Amino acid sequence: MTADPTAATPRARVGIDVGGTFTDFVLALPGDPRGLLHHKEPSTPDDPARAVADGIAAVLGRAGLDAADLASITHGTTIGLNAIIQRRGARIALVVTEGYRDILEIGRSRMPSSFDLHAAKEEPLVPRDRIVEIPARLGPDGRAVRTPSDAELARVAEELAATGAEAAAVLVLHGHTDPAFESEVTRRLGALLPEMPLTSSAAIWPEVREFERALVTCLNVYIQPLMRRYFDRLETLLDGLGVTAPVYIAASNGGSLSLRSAVERPIETVLSGPAAGVTAATRLGRAAGISRLVTFDMGGTSSDIAVAVDGEPEFATHTTIGGLPLILPVVAVSAIGAGGGSVVRADEHGVLKVGPESAGAAPGPVAYGRGGTRPTVTDCYLHTGVIDPATFLGGRMTLDAPAAARALGEVAEGLGFGSGSDDGGTGTGTGADRAADGALRVATAGMAVELQKTLAGRGLDPAEFTLVPFGGAGPTHAAVLAEEVGIREIVVPPTAATFCALGAVGADLRRDFARSLRRELDGASVAALDAVLAGLEEQARDWLAGQGPAAGAAELTLAADMSYRGQAYELRVPLPAPLTQDALREAFHTEHERLYGFRDTDAAISLGTARLAISSAGPEIVPAAVPVTARTEPPVPTGHRTVLLAGDRVTAEVHRRDALRPGQTLTGPAVVEQDDTTVLVPPEWTAGVDPLGNLRLTRS
Repeated sequence: MTADPTAATPRARVGIDVGGTFTDFVLALPGDPRGLLHHKEPSTPDDPARAVADGIAAVLGRAGLDAADLASITHGTTIGLNAIIQRRGARIALVVTEGYRDILEIGRSRMPSSFDLHAAKEEPLVPRDRIVEIPARLGPDGRAVRTPSDAELARVAEELAATGAEAAAVLVLHGHTDPAFESEVTRRLGALLPEMPLTSSAAIWPEVREFERALVTCLNVYIQPLMRRYFDRLETLLDGLGVTAPVYIAASNGGSLSLRSAVERPIETVLSGPAAGVTAATRLGRAAGISRLVTFDMGGTSSDIAVAVDGEPEFATHTTIGGLPLILPVVAVSAIGAGGGSVVRADEHGVLKVGPESAGAAPGPVAYGRGGTRPTVTDCYLHTGVIDPATFLGGRMTLDAPAAARALGEVAEGLGFGSGSDDGGTGTGTGADRAADGALRVATAGMAVELQKTLAGRGLDPAEFTLVPFGGAGPTHAAVLAEEVGIREIVVPPTAATFCALGAVGADLRRDFARSLRRELDGASVAALDAVLAGLEEQARDWLAGQGPAAGAAELTLAADMSYRGQAYELRVPLPAPLTQDALREAFHTEHERLYGFRDTDAAISLGTARLAISSAGPEIVPAAVPVTARTEPPVPTGHRTVLLAGDRVTAEVHRRDALRPGQTLTGPAVVEQDDTTVLVPPEWTAGVDPLGNLRLTRS
């Protein structure tokens, strides 16, 4: 569909986050007093693009707009991540230097768990019978040691075709030292197999460590056909709506990239949804004056956390997805537990379990009335009275509380509690009460352990941090988790339930580039670093120029991985300007001393990988104006209801969030309802609205 040249300039922007239970939408309307519109659409796991198209149509309808009013769409997705976790990607092969056929099998020769002799190792992404050896090899200095002849390439092509693979990755030993050599080998081999897409590892990520580089390339190839089919389907549905706006995909580094870039490098999108939420939270932290925050994203399937200090999220250059290492730079998001759709059950030993299996969007929790028979965390919150069955999703979905109670009663029987009011004389309520309360305690305990481990591993004290919860269930569970770990302040944003979509709609364009040097720091290596950075900058600017109308002024961030010679791990060090040997040495000493408390000025320093990130600022997203007239009188509750908290029934005030004004405070126990989530304020907590519209909870 061709846009009408006489039409007004498109102004609306849509951010999307596809979750396991709901697909979230945020429509930004610059210059409109409504500011932002939010929408949740039930996900359609059988065809995820359908929920995206349906949600765009719905949110445009609510705003009184049509497709021509859209300026851009930014879309976060976990489709690639789920494919990796569930091992349902493409049938792929690997072409690797002779003698390295077992590279994926051997990996790093580490046990999954050092203290569990029965721990099962992850199955290699590519089985050995689909790994083909090639007589191509570079030395560590980048010189060609072995170049395949035409006859040898023909033999490799024949073996590769016999694997029946849909696509293949190509890894030449030390390929990062001369990406052009590996690319040429890939091109020559591809000419013999025009029907099979081949991907060079050095083109995906030219960093030292052969196993990790092979794996990241295989992961990219593994999910590429699935992602391409999804994006093609999405474009077809958007065309049917008359959408001509460019589509961008949220990236794992907290930025975004064009749809074309995402098709070429889908591995960069696998953690896009959680990363977008962290990006939004850091913006909130800067605006609200919060220097240290922990994000808590509790959706339908899982709960994730991330740490941000002084307005910047923590990044990681090594993470794990589906039990497999990933070396791309990503926002450091850690999975810590269950989500609202996590199934509650009694195992064969009569022990209460929560997750990891999720009811998802179909059939969903029992209370949804879509055929679900096993209770979930959402059913528990409904049964305890925290969630009102009549006001869920602003009244658009009525929940079946009796069905949830019956399902929890069946779990109680498996635990030996009994499903009815007979509690064995303990006075602790019905079996369903005990099952619901116990499940929430189990989920909280698991989350608390993982959160405390994550912070302790960074030398951080939970008491010094503010918790920023989002996702549909995050605000509901936040105070319970904060009590467990010792966090005393919680800030719930106005748009918590669609926060990842909000992060997507305002995301910068961003991509990371890297190239390993592996040299001792001296004058020659500094000159080599300068040359490598110049090459990376040229690549980065070419990439940004191809990102469509959202590309603006470029901002470059330069860093290098460095270590004292002999150290097993490297530190990422921001590069000084001007780039000199003495300045680089001092920058490393300073960073090492900051993290470890000492510097060794006599030790030789190794220069590892050069890193460059390019970004272009996204649109400024301004929410609707919050009433600024301060009120000091206590807010008037809309009602009261009985809530089961920590095994006790208490009477809680019920408040509508949109009725609260800056300056007003309320004391728990209370429940604050909004259309897309519920905020629980337990006893000994107070809640008030700040001038930005955030709900701030403080433990007395």
